[in-house]
Amino acid sequence: MQASQRIAVAGATGRVGRHVVDVLGERGHEVVPIARSAGVNVVTGEGLAGALTGVDAVIDAATPPTPDEQVATDFFTADARNLHELGGKAGVERIVLVSIIGIDEFTEGYQAAKQVQERETLSGPIPARILRAAQFHEFVEELVEWGTQNGVSYIPKMRTQLVAARTVAEELADLATTSEPGAPGSISEIAGPREENLVDVAKLLVERRGKPTRIEAVSNPDDPATELYEQGALLPGPDATLAGPTFEEWLKQQAA
Repeated sequence: MQASQRIAVAGATGRVGRHVVDVLGERGHEVVPIARSAGVNVVTGEGLAGALTGVDAVIDAATPPTPDEQVATDFFTADARNLHELGGKAGVERIVLVSIIGIDEFTEGYQAAKQVQERETLSGPIPARILRAAQFHEFVEELVEWGTQNGVSYIPKMRTQLVAARTVAEELADLATTSEPGAPGSISEIAGPREENLVDVAKLLVERRGKPTRIEAVSNPDDPATELYEQGALLPGPDATLAGPTFEEWLKQQAA
C-alpha cells in the first residue's frame, strides 16, 4: 500500500481541483486545499507559506477569474513563481501542473497564457511535470450556456477528444504521489477514449437534459483559432493516455 503523503491542491474548488481533492482523500492522502475560500491566494501569496508547510507535492489546477489573455498571463505567472518560491522554502519535492492539449499551436488568447505558465513552472527550482488534458466533459454544458441567445446556443465547430474531469484528477494524483513519476520537465497528455465533434455532443447534451435550446454551429473566419479548432489542434498525440468514459457514457452516469 502506498504511504500517505501531504499534497497541496491549488485551485481546490475548481472544475478539476475538487475531483483531485476527492481522489487523494479516497486514497488516504492528507490534502491541503489552496483556494481563496480557504484563505490562501496563489497570486498575492496570502496564506501560501503556511499552507505549503510540510507538503510533499503540489498539484496546480488554479485558474484565473477570466480567460482574458493578459489577466490570465499575470495570474499564471504569479501563481507559478509563488509556488516555486514559497514551496522551495517549505521543502516541496515536486509540482504537477494541469494544462491543455495543443496549446503550442496558439499564438494568443488563453492558450498563449497557459504556455507562459508552463514555461514558468518548468523553469523553477522545484522539479515539475505537466499533464496536458483535453477539454472536459463538463466544459460542454458551460459552453452551451455561454453561447445561448434567445433559445439558440451558438457552438463553435471543434474537433476534440473530451475527457471526464475525474479521469484527469486520477492521473494528476498518480503523478503527484508516485515516487518515480518520470523525468522532471516532461509533458504528458490525457484525453477521452474517442474523438468527438463539439456541436454533436452539445446537441446530445440538450437532448438528454430536456432543454428547449437549439444548437447551431458557428465558424468565425476572423478568429485565428477557428482553423486550429476545426482542423483538430486540440486532439491528443499518439502517445497520450486515453481513459475514462465517453461523453455519452458520462451523461448517463450523471443522470444516474
